[in-house]
Amino acid sequence: MPITDSAAILSVLFLVIAVTDWLCKKTFLRHAGTALMVILFTALVANLGIIPASTPSTPVYDGIFGYVAPLSIFWMLLNINLSSLKLAGKPMLMMFAIGSFATMAGAFVAMLILDGPVKIGDLYYAIGGMYTGTYTGGSINFNAVAINYKVSKEGGLFAAATVADNLISTIWVVATLVIPKFIHYKFPKYGRRAKKATDEEIKRHKPEESEPIRPLDLAIIFFLGLGAMELSKWLAATIPVIPNIIWLTTLALLLAQIPFINQLKGHKTMGILSIYLFLAVVGAYCDIPALIKDGQLALTLLAFVTILIIVHGIIVYGLGALLKQDIDIISIASQANVGGTATAMALAKSLNRNELVLPGILVGALGNASGTYLGIFMSEIFKSIGG
Repeated sequence: MPITDSAAILSVLFLVIAVTDWLCKKTFLRHAGTALMVILFTALVANLGIIPASTPSTPVYDGIFGYVAPLSIFWMLLNINLSSLKLAGKPMLMMFAIGSFATMAGAFVAMLILDGPVKIGDLYYAIGGMYTGTYTGGSINFNAVAINYKVSKEGGLFAAATVADNLISTIWVVATLVIPKFIHYKFPKYGRRAKKATDEEIKRHKPEESEPIRPLDLAIIFFLGLGAMELSKWLAATIPVIPNIIWLTTLALLLAQIPFINQLKGHKTMGILSIYLFLAVVGAYCDIPALIKDGQLALTLLAFVTILIIVHGIIVYGLGALLKQDIDIISIASQANVGGTATAMALAKSLNRNELVLPGILVGALGNASGTYLGIFMSEIFKSIGG
């Protein structure tokens, strides 16, 4: 008999998050990533009957989907200062824009080749948008599009989509490291033309590993988050053609441009914790036997992402070469698209291009800001074509 008390269910979810985060920091599981492991570990706990699965409906799960999930998106976006993008430089911004277009093209080609409505199912359009969003600027967009189209309540589909995303993202990290090294070895003419950022600029924009949290900051962060949620609901009801998540994303980005709000401490920590809590509930909705049984869906999603990333790579490296861009800048911009800020920063360091760390961080932030818009745009395109 599973636990039914809401407080007890929450305590189990938080325990799973704590244990998973520790394991992913201290053991070999760090290679799989905390987000995926939270889903899988919670799925295991739910399938063992310790906490409820998707049915019957559980109030605590509904509350997390309704409030915590959108709040996680809002809080994570408060860190983005768009005015600093000028420091990224025109070459990096241009290649990032090309990479975003390449992702959209890749999703479109993959949907056509695989006949998405047939092979993926009723939510094919949302899956296409989720992959467009995450390969424009990271997993925050993957989650936002999933929330908008309620894919998060389809635990098996969401888990399979996450596995495919993590696998191909990891492969692309290796590819974007190997390709420029190979090109430099074979074609030494590709010089290093980037302007060097100062250590102070890099430190100022580098994502913090941890941040101090004060009650005052938390009170303001919760006020802004809950207030923005209510305002976005009202705006979506008033102008229904624009989804609620788009209004919420836009409000977050506007507020993030106010220095006082942008510099509040705690919104990143609360955002990450909220994302993990949301993913834990996604895991609870995941029927492991059904997921294993429906291996064909997982293979289809893996094929979808593989086609997408191949098209992305051909376009971004092809156009980058035609435009005679620095191969390292091409790779870092592409990694900012596919993996986000953290992997773009890591790639710049791995290529010994410390002067590209800051531009990589900044275009990664731009991807966080733009991916949800492009993801929902492509979802609606797929829906109109498929319908």
